[in-house]
Amino acid sequence: MAENEKYCGLLFIGDPHLEGRQPGFRKDDYAQVVLEKVAWCLSHARENRLLPVMLGDLFDKPRDNPTWMLGRLIELLGSGECIGVYGNHDCAEPALNDHDSLSLLIKAGCLRMVSEEQPWRGRMNGRTVIVGGSSYRRPIPHTFEPGCGREENPLVIWLAHHDLIVSGYDAGRIKPCEIERVDLVINGHIHRHLEDVRTGRTLWLTPGNISRRSRNDAVREHKPSALRIDVSATGETLGFVEIPHRPFEEVFHEAVVDGAAVRDASAFVAGLAELQARRTDSGAGLKTFLANNLGQFDKAVADEIMVLATEVTEHGESESREIEQRREAAD
Repeated sequence: MAENEKYCGLLFIGDPHLEGRQPGFRKDDYAQVVLEKVAWCLSHARENRLLPVMLGDLFDKPRDNPTWMLGRLIELLGSGECIGVYGNHDCAEPALNDHDSLSLLIKAGCLRMVSEEQPWRGRMNGRTVIVGGSSYRRPIPHTFEPGCGREENPLVIWLAHHDLIVSGYDAGRIKPCEIERVDLVINGHIHRHLEDVRTGRTLWLTPGNISRRSRNDAVREHKPSALRIDVSATGETLGFVEIPHRPFEEVFHEAVVDGAAVRDASAFVAGLAELQARRTDSGAGLKTFLANNLGQFDKAVADEIMVLATEVTEHGESESREIEQRREAAD
């Protein structure tokens, strides 16, 4: 097998959001579970001669990630080629720099970023395949020159990590349009699989992420999957590979209080005790519980409770707030 034809397709891995802390209402060992999903995807890619592709947000926090987790990623990604783009959670500033954890993986040769200027090129089953990309905040081009003759008919794929205007996603800002000479746009950032959008020659796909971070009805319906594209000399076949995962109810804590506020102080204390048993690093359950129930107390008491709650959760969230403030200032 020729070195430049060692692949027969690609596997797109969406938004792992790895972190050492326990997010939201997850009750399992989140970091280990997501690392297992990444490992499964890379193993599936190797076994099926697929080029693994990261769609951004490999990390949830851009910096100060646990050393053991970085070491495990180097072990996983160092065993073969992997390309991708970076997402908004991968960088603390508007662009990736040496202080971000992802830069370590890039410098270690574990992950190669693609761009308009530096696309990946190869052949799969006799067909030329070109993969370019637009990382977070990088513009998506209106046209792309593959650098080969039109008669060769290469498959041109573009990676993105952007807020697309697509049905089912309310935060969209970029409208999909035809990109001259680009066949497929694969977008990360949006955590659920949404409908494809065709604009002329270009098909835009939103495969969703490989993990579940939020406890809501939309996520309940999401099945962690990776997008697989098999390439032939005459075309390509798109499909989803479901990643092994546990049922929603085994992954997330149930809501302590469903809608109605706790009616008296003793029940309030009992609710807090239950939250203690189900605590998460982000304090997500505590904030929801207090928002629903502090109205029954005198303002001075309610204010003091909120001060204490803020002190408990402040340290873990200060970095995230600072990052978001820097990003907003750059917009």
